[in-house]
Amino acid sequence: MMSARPEDHVSQYSRPSDLRITDIRSATVGWDGWRFPIIRIDTNQGLSGYGEVRDGASKTYALMLKSRLLGENPCNVDKVFRKIKQFGHHARQGGGVCGVEMALMDLAGKAYGVPAYVLAGGKFRDAIRMYCDTPNEPTGEAMGHMLKERLARGFTMLKMDVGIQPLIGVKDALTYPGGILKTEDGTEFERLVDINTIQHPFTHVRLTPKGIQMLCEYVEQVRAVVGYEVPIAADHFGHIGVDDCIRLGQALEPYNLAWLEDMVPWQFTEQWVKMERTLKTPVCTGEDIYLKEGFLPLLQAHAVNVIHPDLATSGGILETKKIGDLAQEYGVSMALHMAGTPISTMAGVQCAAATENFIALEHHFTDVPFWADFIDVQSKPIIQKGYIQVPDAPGLGFTLNEEVVREHLIPEDRGFFEPTPQWDTERSWDRLWS
Repeated sequence: MMSARPEDHVSQYSRPSDLRITDIRSATVGWDGWRFPIIRIDTNQGLSGYGEVRDGASKTYALMLKSRLLGENPCNVDKVFRKIKQFGHHARQGGGVCGVEMALMDLAGKAYGVPAYVLAGGKFRDAIRMYCDTPNEPTGEAMGHMLKERLARGFTMLKMDVGIQPLIGVKDALTYPGGILKTEDGTEFERLVDINTIQHPFTHVRLTPKGIQMLCEYVEQVRAVVGYEVPIAADHFGHIGVDDCIRLGQALEPYNLAWLEDMVPWQFTEQWVKMERTLKTPVCTGEDIYLKEGFLPLLQAHAVNVIHPDLATSGGILETKKIGDLAQEYGVSMALHMAGTPISTMAGVQCAAATENFIALEHHFTDVPFWADFIDVQSKPIIQKGYIQVPDAPGLGFTLNEEVVREHLIPEDRGFFEPTPQWDTERSWDRLWS
């Protein structure tokens, strides 16, 4: 009589060694100008895995990888990732590779019947702290009450914008070359230049003492309403140079902010060094950096106190865990940027569970009532008292709610995971060596 095999006593979702990728499809959801291509990778065994391309990136970034993915075993996540990572880049250009990596981790977890965090080495925590981003408010007092409402929902970390936009048009608040700034409605100048298209060192927009005072008064009003016990990070300062970032950062030090985010572009390592050495408030960047090699110069220079990857840009779950582990070697903690649907959020949850020096995962859509409806999870609602419970279900730990996806497809692309034969046969000499 043949002895029982170990696998005879295991509930197998598939035969992982025989699993092969047969298709990659997409459906793009959105609201209020946001666009999120959802990626689905299908296999020969009926399993499908889901990922998400970051807002602002084209679904084409993912679909053009199809001919490189067909026939591959999705359980070989690292092998497949190394094959396709050359087709990503910093900022939104990494979105396709990252969405595919999320879907590979979803598939591999489903094939082995384990959560994705197990494939990343296991978990350090059972619940993931969320920090709640907050839209602009006209006054610091209004922002304070908005943040206080977030606290009432259970969030234990917050973020707000403290930027130059409200100062545009205010007499003596900013110094700038004529025509380089525009108001919200774009009517102030005849010759308009969108400051957001010019990198910070090249705008020559400067804060006056009055402008700095106004921003400090705004933050002081926030703290007067919320108090000093809750950590509040600050973002979207506007495209100003490093010297004005330092002047503003020093002026804001009495308000004990959690970190100052993306004050200058991440590429300018020496400018980050200058800020980190001068300021007593932590500085943070990373949402536009692709792969761990992109973070290395900042870490080697001890230029940041917090790294802030977005795994829909940084390389997906496994690469972002590697980024967190690398930062830990330099004594730097990791927060996760996130402005996506619950699909990429749950990928972030899996990564955060597996990364020891993790602080908190961003939640950008607290005020979108249907945000949580895109997926079903074991523990509902998805966010409970400011945390997401790490699911034990296989893969990314959710079931897609197809009805809700159909309801929020963007008008210009109503396709719902349609076949993509046009991407089957694209060929090129991808090898990076001769």
